[in-house]
Amino acid sequence: MTHPTDRHTDDFDDLDTLLAQARQLTPADLSAADRFLTRRRAARSRSRAGWLTGALASAALVAGLTVLRPAAPLPGPLPSSAAYDAYQSTWGADW
Repeated sequence: MTHPTDRHTDDFDDLDTLLAQARQLTPADLSAADRFLTRRRAARSRSRAGWLTGALASAALVAGLTVLRPAAPLPGPLPSSAAYDAYQSTWGADW
């Protein structure tokens, strides 16, 4: 009794041969890999520079807005001034 896949062993052998050939590196494969890696390194260095520029621009924007923004008016005297006023009113002017 034969198994149904026994008929296809020749097809599998051809496929194994084809895959074995595809796994072997050729000089063209190596040069293509070298070109790809060179382009990839250049693209990554450009993207890093862009990230740094964006971060510095954001920091400059936040710093500029902080410096140029008008100061908010205080709701009343500072807590230390209020405490001083209360102390002075309790002891009088000659304390």
